[in-house]
Amino acid sequence: MYPVKNAQEIQSEDKRNCIAEILMNRPHAKNSLGKVLVDELYETLDLLRFDENVRVVIIKSKVGGVFCAGADLKERAKMTDAEADHFVQRLRSLMDGIAALPMPTIAAIDGYALGGGLELALACDLRVAASSAKMGLIETTRGLFPGAGGTQRLPRCIGIGRAKELIFTGRQIDGHEASSIGLVNHAVPQNEEGDAAYQKALALAEEIVPRAPIAVKMGKQAINRGIEVDIASGMAIERMCYAQGQLASGGNVEETVLHFPCQKARYKSELLAEDFWSCILDKYILKCTDSSDLTQRAALIREPYEDKKSPAPFVQTTG
Repeated sequence: MYPVKNAQEIQSEDKRNCIAEILMNRPHAKNSLGKVLVDELYETLDLLRFDENVRVVIIKSKVGGVFCAGADLKERAKMTDAEADHFVQRLRSLMDGIAALPMPTIAAIDGYALGGGLELALACDLRVAASSAKMGLIETTRGLFPGAGGTQRLPRCIGIGRAKELIFTGRQIDGHEASSIGLVNHAVPQNEEGDAAYQKALALAEEIVPRAPIAVKMGKQAINRGIEVDIASGMAIERMCYAQGQLASGGNVEETVLHFPCQKARYKSELLAEDFWSCILDKYILKCTDSSDLTQRAALIREPYEDKKSPAPFVQTTG
C-alpha cells in the first residue's frame, strides 16, 4: 500500500503491529499546507480508509522542531479570491477526511502546530505533544480566520470559553498548558532525539492495537456521532454500535478464530458483521448532513424498540 506513488512531501509507512504512519516532510516550508502536500494527504487517506490491516494511524512530522506551520500563505497570496476559497474548502474537507477514518488516529506534536497545523491535529482522535511544543490558532494575528474546522473542533475539545479566548487572542500555548486544558491527551518532556511525542504516541498506539478492532471502530463511531445529538438519540446510536460488536464476536468476545496479516486475532464473523453494519450505519447515520438530520434518523431506529421488553432487534440477526 505504501508509499503513495511519486510522493514528494508525504511519506507513509507500515509499522509493526498494524500501525500506519503519515510523515509530513516539507522542510523548506515547515510543513505548511500547500497544494502538493494537501493532494498527497488526500491520496494517503484514500489508501488508508480501506486498509483492514491498519488499526491505528499516527500523523507526525519528519521535520525537526515543527509539526505543521499551517496553511502556505505564500501560495495563498498568489491565488485569486475564488481559488483561495476553493483551497480553504479543500483544507476543510481534508480535516473531515482525517476525522472520518474508521480507525483511531493520533497526532504526534513534537514542535510547532499553528493555524491549520493545529486544525489537522484537532481532526485526530488523540493528540500527544512534547512539553516544549507550541500550539495555537493564530489566524487572527494574520488578519485571517480559522477556516479548516478550528472554530468547531476546538470548542468541542476544550470548551467554548477557552476556545474563544485562544481564537480571539491568537495566543500560542506550550504542551504543558495544552495538557492542562485538555487540548492534548499527554504532554511529555522532549528528548535529545526530538521525538518524545512520537514515542509516546507509538506506545499509545501499541496499547490500542490488541483490542478488538470492531469494538474500537464502533466506539469511535458512537462517540463521534453521539456527541452531535441529544442523549436519547445518542443511546440509539450506541445500541447499534454495541450490536455490531456483539455480532462480530458471535456473542463471545473471548473467542478468536482468524488472524490478521500482522498476527493479531480477528473476531469471528467480523467480515460479515462489518459488511452488514456498514450498510446500516451508512443508511441511517453516516450520510447525515447535520445534527437535526442525525437526530431524526436515530429516532427512526430508536422508536420501534423503546419498549424494554422487546428483544434487541439487531442481535437477532446473528441467528
